[in-house]
Amino acid sequence: MTEPKSSFVWYNGKLVPWEKATVHVMSHALHYGTSWFEGIRCYETRRGPEIFQFGEHVRRLFNSCKIYRTDIPFSPAEIEEAILETIRANSLRACYIRPLIFRGYGELGVNPLKNPIDVVILVWEWGRYLGEDGLEQGVDVCVSSWARAAPNTFPTLAKVGGNYINSTLINMEATLKGYTEGIALDTNGLVSEGAGENIFVIQDGRISTPPVVSAILPGITRGAVITLARERGYPVIEEQISRERLYIADEVFLTGTAAEVTPVRSVDGIGVGPGRRGPITSRIQEDFFDYVGGKVEDRHGWMTSVYREARVGA
Repeated sequence: MTEPKSSFVWYNGKLVPWEKATVHVMSHALHYGTSWFEGIRCYETRRGPEIFQFGEHVRRLFNSCKIYRTDIPFSPAEIEEAILETIRANSLRACYIRPLIFRGYGELGVNPLKNPIDVVILVWEWGRYLGEDGLEQGVDVCVSSWARAAPNTFPTLAKVGGNYINSTLINMEATLKGYTEGIALDTNGLVSEGAGENIFVIQDGRISTPPVVSAILPGITRGAVITLARERGYPVIEEQISRERLYIADEVFLTGTAAEVTPVRSVDGIGVGPGRRGPITSRIQEDFFDYVGGKVEDRHGWMTSVYREARVGA
């Protein structure tokens, strides 16, 4: 994977060259993980460049900060307009978008409230997170020895940088064992999610996915996939899932902004179904990529044009 890079970064209201978008080593986020972010994708569609679930992502960003008593010094409309400005400034047609809020250089101590709040927007070209072949052939995953957070430890509904230390442990363990990704269980030993993806299990034509109480981040792609699957007539149930169901499932797939819709072909070395992408996963995957590629009508209002006119008073 190549290093991410583009020409300009939006930094506290101004576009600055990529190389000059730096932070002080005393920034609170570096010491205590006080950063909040989103992963958003802009797709090259038949209608031109469009952002998938733009408003939902920005809403979740603000909600994540609210949970941590952090007030973003820009409105949601201003953040949306800044993202559009950054994509245009970098002349990108398809890209990954990373808005980042973090506590900057001020006091050093666990209490972050006196530290300034910095806002950064980065965009760059980024391909398939789990590999191009993985979309068709499926990926090999393992159940991690690391569990997701217990209730009332820290909020898993917030997409906060500190939470992802858990994800790095899960992913590193899987990688060093020769797997593409790791799957975490919750504190009850039930399936939670991947290091950076939600998970779906299919058996006898019925689709299951863990609920919020299983310490998942309720993914925006997850929500879209549930909608698309139900439109196809598949029953989708949010329910707690035991580990062994992964081994006897007909199909398993992962979802996320980065992972999109990626089939799982094996879990802990046990083949899922026939050991390749299954028919229901294939159909959902096709529906998803047709939608974000603009091959079908935007019937849910999920797509936002990058080159629309700027909002007045944004």
